[in-house]
Order: sequence, then structure tokens, then C-alpha cells
Amino acid sequence: MFRTALRNVLAHKARLLMTVLAVTLGVAFVSGTLVFTDTLSNAMSNQSAKSYSGVAVSVTDHGPSRNEDGEKQGDPGISQQTLDKVKGLAGVDSVSGRVTGFAGVGDENGRLIGSGWANAGSNYAPVKDGKDPRYDFTEGTGPATADQVALDKEAAAKGKYKVGDKIRVATNGPVKEYTLSGVFTTEDGAVNAGGSLVLFDTKVAQELYLQPGFYSELSVGAKAGTTADTLLAEIKPLLGKNSEAKTGAALAAEQAKAIERSMSGMSTGLLIFAGVSLFVGIFLIYNTFTMLVAQRTKELALLRAVGANRAQVRRSVLMEAGVVGLVSSALGMVSGVGLAVAMRSAMGLFDAKIPAGDLIVAPATVVIALVIGVKVTMLAALLPAWRTSRIAPVAAMGSAHLPATMKSLVLRNSIGSVMAFAGIGVVFLGVSQKSDGRTTIAGGAFLLLIGLFVLLPMLSRPVIAAVRPLLEKVFGVAGKLAALNAVRNPRRTAVTAASLTIGLTLVTAMSVMGITVGQAVDKATTQNVKADYKVTMAGEGMTLDKSVLPALEKGKGVTAVSPKTTEIVKLAGTSQVVNGINPAALAAVLDVKTTGGSLAALGEGKLMVSAKEAEKKGLKVGSTLDAQFYDGQKGKLQVGAIFDGKDQLDDYVLDNRILAAHNEEQYLPQVLVKTAGGASEANQQAVVDALGKSPAIKVSDKADIRNEMAGSVNTALNIMYGLLGMALIIAVLGVVNTLAMSVYERQQEIGMLRAVGLDRPRVKNMIRLEAVVISLFGAVLGIGVGVFLAWAGGRTIAGSIPGYELVIPFDRIGIFFALAGLVGVLAAMWPARSAARLNMLTAIKTE
Repeated sequence: MFRTALRNVLAHKARLLMTVLAVTLGVAFVSGTLVFTDTLSNAMSNQSAKSYSGVAVSVTDHGPSRNEDGEKQGDPGISQQTLDKVKGLAGVDSVSGRVTGFAGVGDENGRLIGSGWANAGSNYAPVKDGKDPRYDFTEGTGPATADQVALDKEAAAKGKYKVGDKIRVATNGPVKEYTLSGVFTTEDGAVNAGGSLVLFDTKVAQELYLQPGFYSELSVGAKAGTTADTLLAEIKPLLGKNSEAKTGAALAAEQAKAIERSMSGMSTGLLIFAGVSLFVGIFLIYNTFTMLVAQRTKELALLRAVGANRAQVRRSVLMEAGVVGLVSSALGMVSGVGLAVAMRSAMGLFDAKIPAGDLIVAPATVVIALVIGVKVTMLAALLPAWRTSRIAPVAAMGSAHLPATMKSLVLRNSIGSVMAFAGIGVVFLGVSQKSDGRTTIAGGAFLLLIGLFVLLPMLSRPVIAAVRPLLEKVFGVAGKLAALNAVRNPRRTAVTAASLTIGLTLVTAMSVMGITVGQAVDKATTQNVKADYKVTMAGEGMTLDKSVLPALEKGKGVTAVSPKTTEIVKLAGTSQVVNGINPAALAAVLDVKTTGGSLAALGEGKLMVSAKEAEKKGLKVGSTLDAQFYDGQKGKLQVGAIFDGKDQLDDYVLDNRILAAHNEEQYLPQVLVKTAGGASEANQQAVVDALGKSPAIKVSDKADIRNEMAGSVNTALNIMYGLLGMALIIAVLGVVNTLAMSVYERQQEIGMLRAVGLDRPRVKNMIRLEAVVISLFGAVLGIGVGVFLAWAGGRTIAGSIPGYELVIPFDRIGIFFALAGLVGVLAAMWPARSAARLNMLTAIKTE
């Protein structure tokens, strides 16, 4: 039976080609993901270990803590006295103190070099040999004076800087000019993430980021014969309560685990799409083996007649699937390695520098790829094998096309209906659970899709019958025959359409949700904003220096400036988020409408409360609330205005001068600016000039903000489209496979049609139209289910996104329909050509 299975594989190489391609693509995605993440994780772990090379013990300070009154306790970092004590230990060979923070470098045009969040600054800390072991200089030396800095090699190349050039560097304060003393290479994470690294003189770095005489980290080297654990035990008693010491080996191991965890998230996401591809491939494989087995029904019946039992026939088909799966998995594994190399190279498109390292092809990856490929293929072939083994030999030899019994059709449709309606019910249950219902909706979606797949043969007849008159009217006999052929074998049509249904369900659902979220976020960020510009730090989550406020107020053409801060204030014993605004500029930068009181009350030191919060808490104009500020001081605040709450403000708003008086280190994430004449290139340049052309500060108009938000959503959608494209490619292969098999089975029929006058162009049209009908049938179901699931998923996040309203992108849906039709046309090219080239007499004689 094994020889029989092997002979059948070799005899049907062309017909199994699409199955091999489908499994190969799915396995390639799985193996490529595993190889890529293993390679990246290994390279980053090696880089992490290298960064701790020569470090026996590392001491990190977590900064001063705060008491119940909000007062700082403890030193701002590790003091010079502590460093000297550590340096005096008998087993210590060297100690270098580190200070780190944000530093942005501008190019010759003042634009920021590198990713905003990954631009870092630190200090050059030479040890006893006069060199800093963390950095290898390719030009010049480290900074020796307060007006010098060193820059990493890639940033220097981007800025076209050479030793001796003047460069502009910005931290949280005003931009300053320094002389470039040297260029170095490093394994620092900021540089590898596409950012830059600036090295200052130690005293300068301390003044910028901490206080003179303090460090945020110590790197301790051990003398020969002294173990890291021994040194760790000696250092710990010398440290304050806010400092923590660990061995370099322990920190490297922790970072390696953290990298592994971060890689697991990426790996899981990619493997989900690989799973979708394999799931789609199951339908193609199932269809292929169903048709192959149907064509060999007499042959298998003859085997039964000469003594083969049901189990042997079943095993023969499964062994055939196993051979196909094994070959496909091997090809997929090799393709996966190539895919991993391509993914590694593509990371450069996102300005991410991947650490150098060997390609990691773990034995487990090879085993997983082979097992998945073989199991998926055999699982898909299991039902056709089981059906074949149950056909009586005499009945099979009498007819190669045994119709399904009424009992089996009723049972199939009943099961499909129950599963589909159960899936819809579970989806609605998930919707009722709101933010907690996402997992429930996912389970309901799975049930719904499986139910639809079971019902597809029944659904295909009325849907295709509805378009048959149109096909017949437009395309004549070819259109009529195409519609009849599409419903002749509804199971085959259903399985072929199922692969397209899955792909378009996912694509449609993601498109609808992505566009809806994008418009909601866009609306939330620009609605009710009257300001022309928003000023923020280039580094995400960073605070602007207070000096930007007076600098902007003096800017040419600037008519209104308002900070927008966020503080936590206890009101009536409950912690609340309070926005700090400039009352004099509020009406100019934001469109705020009051339903009680007036905006002028804000300038009188009174509190402004949203109408929704006021109703919830029973507040009105004149109500008084006990308040406790950031520094612990208490007072009373009177409600002076009730406003119609909008997306730009939280429920409580106060004059920022009051909040700033209670917090010297106030977080200032953004400043809103209004200019005379509105937004223009000249006014934007005037704002940039007012800020000293600092590369660390970003000036955005409404279009910039809108593009930034829409761009992130569109980028995510494009990535999803690319990943789901794998599933759609497999769907195309499924249509090609079905049509090729259909042409093979209908050779005699096609020969008869040619003989009675159907010319070659009409034969081609018949095959093409059949493919288009099947493709559009799958598209209708996929898009419909996709919109439904997008609506359901959107209800779970609507509460967390202000202004969320479902948006159905009819233009994209139209594109999806057109692409589905194009899929049918492209998939039919080869089968249509084969059908048209059939010799009439040979085809008629075909048995």
C-alpha cells in the first residue's frame, strides 16, 4: 500500500503542485518567524552580554523617593563619596560613574538625527588607562572640557560631522553648541534602535541630568582573583536605600530574558498569521484530495475487490498525504530561512539597526516545521480518505460520481446552522460584555466561520442562481454554462470559496476597524482645537522645559500661548486628573463652550468642571471642593464654570499657575500656540526660531498631527495586508487547483461542447466566468462577515476611544470585490487555456 501511495504521488505531480505550494507557504511563514525571532533574540542577547563585558558589578540608583506629603527623600543619585568608597575596596580594579538622559542632535538644517525616543546622552567616563571601555573611538577622543562632546559614528555620518565641527545639541533645556571631539562605535541600545548617543564631559552631564557630584549608575571592574559575588557582598553595605547592586552576569541574564519576552510577543503575532495561512491551506488540501480520490474511485474499489480492507485504503490515501506534506515541509523550511533573512534586512526600512550575529536555525524549528506541515496535510486528507474507505467496491466500480445522500445533506446543513447561529449568539454576548468581551467575540467568530463553511454548499446554489440571469444576458451561452458548472458540485465550490472567505473576512474586519479607529483618533486630536501649532518634545513622553513658554510668547507673530499640563489633585478626598491651562489664552487655542458660569472664572483661580462630571458628582457653579495638591498642601477650590466636555480636556481644568506653584518639576507635555494670520510656513518657522531651532522640540500643525495619527494606523493596516496576503495567495492557488481539476474531469464534456459549436474563446470565457463567480461568492460572504465582526469588535473599544463611530469604507470594500474578481480571472488563465487547447476527438474518447 505504501508503494501504491508513492506511485500515486508520482503519477499526479502536476495536480498536487498547488497543494505543495500551499503547505510550503504556510510552513515557510512558521519556520521563517521562528528563525527570525531566534536570530534576533540571540543577537540582542549577545549584544547585551557584550555591553556588560568587564563589568563585575553594576550599581543602579532609582532616584529619590517621596513621602506621603510628596516631599523627596534621599539623594538624587549615587554620590561621589559612595563612588570613592567603592573604589577603595581591595577587590576593585576600576569604577566608572554613568549619567544618562535625553539628548537630540540636529543636522545642518536643524532637523533631529535619528528616532526621537532613542536619542540619548551620557558621560564619557575614562578609567585608569584614560579610556572608557564602553566606547571605541574611530576618530578623535572623548570630551575633555565642558564645551566638547563625542558622537556615535552613525549619527556623525548622518549629520556629515567631522572632528572639530560645531554641532547643536538639545536636552530638556535650550539648545547649545558644542565642539565635536571624537567619533566612536558602541553597542548602546539607543544607537541600535536607530537613535543617537552624545557623550558629554562628566560634570556637564551631571548638571544636565542630575546634580553635580551624583551618578545614576556605577560600573565596577574586579581585580584578578576576586569574584563578582564577593565584590557584590562588599559593595551592598555602602549603598543607600534607593540604590541596587547586581553582578554584570545577572544583569546580562535579566536582559536576555526581557529580550526573549519581547520577542515572544512579535513571534506570537507572526505565528497567528502563519496559522491563518495554514488554516486556509487546509481547504485547498481537502479539495485536492477529495477530487483525486473521486477520480480514483474505481482504482480504489479494485484494490478493495482484490483483498485490501478499509483501513488499508484509508492508510494509502493518508500515506500519500504524508509524502506530500513531508516534501512540502522540507521546501517550506528552506524557504523559511530565506524569509527570515529577508525580514532581517527589511527591519532597516524602519530605521532599526539589527545587531550582527549568526543565523540561528534551531533543531526545534526544523522539527516543528516538519511536524506542522505533515500533520496539516494529513488532517486535511483525513475526511476524503475516510469517505473513500466507506464506499462499497461494487458501487464504486459502477459510478465514479456518487451523489451525497439526502440524510447526509440534512445532517450537514443542520450542524452548520446550529454552529452559525451559536457563533452569532456568542458574538452578541461578547458585545454585551464590552471591553471584557474580546475573547468571547473571537470564540464566536470562530464558531460562525466554521458554521458558514459547513453551510457553504447550501448557500452557493441560491447566491449563484441569483447572478445566473445576468451572466447569461451579458455573456450568453458561456455565462450560462459557467453558472451551471459553479453549482454542479456545490461542495467543491464551497471549499474553494472558503479560502477567499477567510482572507477577506480578516482583511475587511481589520480595514473597517483600522479606518474607524483612525478617524476617531483624528477627530479626538484635532476637533475643537483653534490653536495653529502644538509644541512637544521629539522624544515621546518627555517634558518640555518651562523656558519654552516665555520664549514662545516673544515669538514673531505669536498671539496666544497656553501650556496643557496634567496633574493629580485630590478633590473631595478622591484623586482626579486636572488639566492646567493659561486662562488668558484658553479661548484662543481651544473651542470650549460653557453651560454654566464663564471662562473668566478660570482666571480668578476657580475650577472648571465638565457637564458630565458635574452631573455625576452633583456639582454646580459655586460648589466648593476640598483640594490637596501635589506637594501635600491643602486648600479649597470653587467651581466657577461648567463646560461641555470635549476630547481635548479632562473633566477638571484649573489655571496652570496654581498647579505650577505646588510642583516645581511640573510635567509639561505640550504647549498650544496661536499665531496671527493662522498656520503658514512662515509662522511655523517663526515658532521654530523662537525655540532656538532646537532639534529636540517638534512643532506640529493640524495637518502634521492628522498625518501622524493616520500614518500610524495606515502603517499597521499595510503590515496586516502584507501578512494576510499570504492567505490570499493560497486562496488563489485553491481556485487554480479547483479549475484545473474541473477541466480534467470535464474533458469529454468540453470536447462535446466544442463539437457542437462552442469555439475556443467561449470555452475560455466559460472557465474564467466560473472562477469569477466562485471568487465573488467567497468575497460576498467574507466581506459581510468581516463588517459584522468589525462592528462587534468596535463595540468593545468604543468606550476607551472618544467619538468612536463605525465607518464602513465603501471605496475599499469595492476594491476588495474588484480584487476578488481579478483573483478569479488570474486563477483561470492556465485552466482556461488548457480547456481551449483540448483536442475535440481525444476529449470525446476520454473515459
